Amino acid sequence: MSLQIGFGKVDITPRVGVEMAGFGPYLHRVATDVRDPLYARAVAFEANGKTVVVVSCDIIGITSNITRQARQLTQDAIGLPNDAMMVHCTHTHSGPATASSCGWGEPDAPYLELLPRRIAAASIQAVQNLQKAELFHAQVPCEGIGYNRLYDTVSDETAALTEGWRPAKPELTDTTCHVFRVEAAGRVIGFFSYFGCHPVVCASMTTLLHGDYAGVATNMIEHDYPGAVGLFLQGAQGDVNTCVVHQPQEGAMHALDIVASRYARAVREGLGTAEPLAANHVAYTAKEVTFSRQPWSLSELRTQLAEQEQTLHAVDATDDDMEIRMAMVYTAALRRMIAKKERNESLVPDTTVQGFRVGPVSLLAAPFEIFQAIKKDICHQATAPIPLVMSFTNSDMGYAVDRTSATTNYEGKRVPFIKGQLPYANIHDELVAALLALDTTLTTTPEG
Repeated sequence: MSLQIGFGKVDITPRVGVEMAGFGPYLHRVATDVRDPLYARAVAFEANGKTVVVVSCDIIGITSNITRQARQLTQDAIGLPNDAMMVHCTHTHSGPATASSCGWGEPDAPYLELLPRRIAAASIQAVQNLQKAELFHAQVPCEGIGYNRLYDTVSDETAALTEGWRPAKPELTDTTCHVFRVEAAGRVIGFFSYFGCHPVVCASMTTLLHGDYAGVATNMIEHDYPGAVGLFLQGAQGDVNTCVVHQPQEGAMHALDIVASRYARAVREGLGTAEPLAANHVAYTAKEVTFSRQPWSLSELRTQLAEQEQTLHAVDATDDDMEIRMAMVYTAALRRMIAKKERNESLVPDTTVQGFRVGPVSLLAAPFEIFQAIKKDICHQATAPIPLVMSFTNSDMGYAVDRTSATTNYEGKRVPFIKGQLPYANIHDELVAALLALDTTLTTTPEG
């Protein structure tokens, strides 16, 4: 039984002038030029009568509503079941704002209206381009990209750009990347790579549109293989930053080229050394999970709101003060949460986790910024020979933090409130269990 693989690619670069995503409240960071185009890139796999599609988008994240629209458009066009399509994001902070997250960039309505059709178009292309193909795989060293921002530091970013730089604690980051090469009729038709690190070489002082190190590197490698399409799959990056971040634009562009080149070098090595991968079986599954939350009462929420409003309404408050703008973020979110509580609406939404199996490769995906410790627990226990834990898939539910960080930091304690949700009670263990359950289902799915 042969495997068929197809690729699709659609430009999703917004127009200059849209607000960009990330790096703080009410910055109104507006795109001034396009450094590198942004794409929705898709790969489709077909075997044993089943087809699955992964679309990787060069954007910070996506809403569940955009995913629903893209899936429906794809299903209407080619009949692909919803659960057989993954909408994944690389999480570049140098692209457009795509979700209303209370101050972190205002989404552009015309762009969002067009985005689902562009994502669907990439998916449809990939299915229409299905052909008998061979899959190759390598896991190669990939170092000098980032450091664990919660448990490590970079004292000298200039030194971080020198050849051979390594963080003090590389074991708290990804030190290898997975690379997959696809060949049909004797030529490379596409590739995809998997690695976990925040794409934040460029930050609050930069205004050029691009896919950060992941997107720039993928664009570079595509030029090596004319006509081929390359995808980047974002792994566990919740607590991992690039080695350089928050530089002025000129320095950031210099750093971007260096970091992107490092990643491209690793992927090129993988493409050159990849070995044939037997893959004649495809499966997919998805599950709605209710992750437990900390039990904040209406009274506690009102107390929190009063504290934030006191900061906002201080006599000397000014809107150019970061503390005031953050207080506004929390105030707006708490007001929404209190209103929902007063209407007896739940503050504990269901979350969709999704899994694909392509031969020995298991894609285990969730809509979180997943911490490294969670990924390591999953990979240690997974039954699939090649388990890949993917962040930012189908929606954006904030951080999935490890046990140490669960209640003590911005990611675990504050971000849920910013998103109008209660903090998670035990997301580490519950997400591990949820994704391992997908892995088990995919492993026991009979070949057809």
